[in-house]
This record gives sequence, structure tokens and C-alpha cells, in this order.
Amino acid sequence: MTRQHTYPIVVTWTGDKGTGTSGYRDYGRDHELTAEGPQAIAGSSDPAFRGDPSRWNPEQLLVGSLSQCHMLSYLHKCSVAGVVVTEYVDNAVGTMAETADGGHFTEVVLRPTVTVASPDMVDAAVKLHEDAHESCFIASSVNFPVRHEPTIRSQGQDAAAS
Repeated sequence: MTRQHTYPIVVTWTGDKGTGTSGYRDYGRDHELTAEGPQAIAGSSDPAFRGDPSRWNPEQLLVGSLSQCHMLSYLHKCSVAGVVVTEYVDNAVGTMAETADGGHFTEVVLRPTVTVASPDMVDAAVKLHEDAHESCFIASSVNFPVRHEPTIRSQGQDAAAS
């Protein structure tokens, strides 16, 4: 039997400057994302599309969702495999192509730097990124490539393996 999960959120537009959407330049792109439990996320559009650069935009949130999903899948795979991760930092980047009819993401590249407890865990830690990618719910739901370029090092070691 297939289990289903739902993720209800509410997006509330807060950018009415008094005249609604009477003109393209007459309204703000500001909004809030809320869900039961967590604090609200202040959102806007990308500054390239008249958005507020101090707020999260949907493109950033998509890249962040992919990064989070990969990290959580990876940490799970490592814990099951006996690979002890002591630090994980991902410098992810998404690329979007703007086209005449809108735009689309062309790829997201995840670049996690992972520290493991001992040098004998490095090889397994590298391989587990592929396993985590295959398990990531978000990556398997998008129609563009999600690549990963991990750097793995052991505690106290400056040299890294990829």
C-alpha cells in the first residue's frame, strides 16, 4: 500500500500598496509562507523581477529544498552505514534560464563539504552521496538535473576527496 503525505501551506500576498495590481509597477511582490507549526517565511520575487532582496524568493527556496532533502537523505544513509558525519555544509547553486515564455531551471548543483570521524570512512562517505540522491523525494520530483559535487574529509585533515 502506498502511503501519502500532504504538506499544507498558506501563501499570503502582502504587497498591496493601496491600488492592488492596477499596474505592473504598482504592487509589491512581498508575501508570507506559513504552515501550522513553524514561523512564517518572508518571501518576495527575485530582485530581477521587482522583488525585495531582503526576502526569500521561490527560486532560492527550491534550491534550499533540494539541498535539505539531499542532506537529510545523506545523513540517514551515513548513520545506517556506520559513517559518522561530524560536519556538513552545502554551497548549492541553482541555474535558471529566462525564456520568452517564462523560464525554467536548467540544473541545481549541490556542493556539500562533509567531515567524517575517521579517514577509513571517506570512501564510503563519497559513495553514499549517490545513494542519498536516489532517495531524495524532492530531486526525484523535478524535471531538471540535480548534480552533486561532494568534498569529503576526515576530522583533523585538510586534504579532501571528491
